[in-house]
Amino acid sequence: MAKKVIGNLKLRIPAGRATAGPPVGSTLGQWGLNMMDFINPFNDATKDLQGKDVIVHLAVYDDRSFTWKSLGRPVDDLIREKIGIKKGSGKPHTEKVGKITRAQLEEIYEEKKDTLNAIDVDGGVKVIAGTARSMGVEVEG
Repeated sequence: MAKKVIGNLKLRIPAGRATAGPPVGSTLGQWGLNMMDFINPFNDATKDLQGKDVIVHLAVYDDRSFTWKSLGRPVDDLIREKIGIKKGSGKPHTEKVGKITRAQLEEIYEEKKDTLNAIDVDGGVKVIAGTARSMGVEVEG
C-alpha cells in the first residue's frame, strides 16, 4: 500500500548551509521529522552551489518519513545575477531596473529546463521573460 502524503513543503535554503535552526529546523520540527535525515544529505548534494539559495520540495508521509527534491536556484536569482542588479523593482510596470536579452534568457532556460513547465525553448524563454517583467526588467528581442 502506498504511503499517504500529509504535507508538501517548499523551502528556499542556502546551499550547503542547512542547519537545525530556522528555516529548516522550525519547518521540519512542526511536522515531527528527523532534521538530520534531511540536513546532511542536502548539504552534501548542494555543496557545489555554496552560498546561493536553492529551492527544495519535501513530501511528508503519514509515517513521518519524507522525500525531497532540489529544484536548483530560483529563476529570479538567476535573472538578477545575469544582469547585475541587487533587487527587482517595487513598481515593475513603471520603474524599470534593467534589460535582459533573449540570449541571456536562453542561458537561464538551459540551467532550469528540467524544472520549468515548458515544452520547448520558446516556451521556457517566455516563462522566464514573464518572471523578468514582473521584476521590472525589460525584455529585449
